[in-house]
Amino acid sequence: MNVLKYIIVGFVFGIVLTKSEAVSWYRIYEMFQFQSFHMYGIITVAIITGAIGIQFFKRKKIKDFDGLPIEIPNKENGNYRYWIGGIIFGLGWGLVGSCPGPIFILLGAGFYTIAIVLIGAMIGTYLYGVIKDKLPH
Repeated sequence: MNVLKYIIVGFVFGIVLTKSEAVSWYRIYEMFQFQSFHMYGIITVAIITGAIGIQFFKRKKIKDFDGLPIEIPNKENGNYRYWIGGIIFGLGWGLVGSCPGPIFILLGAGFYTIAIVLIGAMIGTYLYGVIKDKLPH
């Protein structure tokens, strides 16, 4: 029964992304071609909402369900790794036309060719796990 709430949140998240057209390959293409503000607007709203939420958690000292304080650690120094990771993520997003969340939404919507992308993402995740100790973190 505890898993049910996560499934419900996943369905709601999927519906919101679908209705806002955030899973549309055409919207993503427009974004990378700088032809439309639509996706930039969605991303900006997400960033602002996240920033407000984090500040609220920090200032009100919100606790989790177990009564423990929620602590958000500061990011470590090391700018170049974030740039490299962001570039790799962005290239994948631009080439495939989907980031990880919408892969499952598109699969659930009946776009079965996205399974190739899901398999590629799983292989990439596995390969990262294999070589992560050799990478500069």
